[in-house]
Amino acid sequence: MSQQSSYLATLERHRQTFAVLEDHQASAGQLLEHAKKCLKNGGKIIFMGNGGSAADSQHLAAEFMVRYKQERGPLASIALTTDTSILTAHPNDYEFETVFERQIRGLGKPEDLVIGLTTSGQSENINLALKAANELGATTVALTGKDGGKVKDIAKLSIIIGSNETARIQEAHMFIGHWLCEAMDEVVTSGGLN
Repeated sequence: MSQQSSYLATLERHRQTFAVLEDHQASAGQLLEHAKKCLKNGGKIIFMGNGGSAADSQHLAAEFMVRYKQERGPLASIALTTDTSILTAHPNDYEFETVFERQIRGLGKPEDLVIGLTTSGQSENINLALKAANELGATTVALTGKDGGKVKDIAKLSIIIGSNETARIQEAHMFIGHWLCEAMDEVVTSGGLN
């Protein structure tokens, strides 16, 4: 396959994945309502993921804390993937599967919105953290892929991108995340959190 054919084939798989995002409009609206309620009630949005999803978590937390498009105050958010001391000490002393769960138990509160990004839905560290967040009374959301994996039965809201290709799932997750940032900009600038 030539480079041009490969490029066009990848673009077509991207288009096919994005074509189904219209089916998730209602779930995206629920996600926005959860984010508004969380921030209005003094909670924070907590993101977590592994690998590329860790990077996406950090990216989205930064968009909330700093700004997306419009000038506004910071929106309380954090990615559980940024503290290298915790990320190395916890697996050294315990196990990697509970690295996010422990942070949720230490930092989480009922007003929070906890968002786990897992393209497979099978990431045990995400699943255990979402279970802990549920126990705290926080709102839990999974951005996942494939058939949803185990996480679809744990999170209170699961947005499942029905693809088996990790990169396409991550692209769809980032679209949803960027849309959420843009929608929250509009909410804040219109006084919707007052």
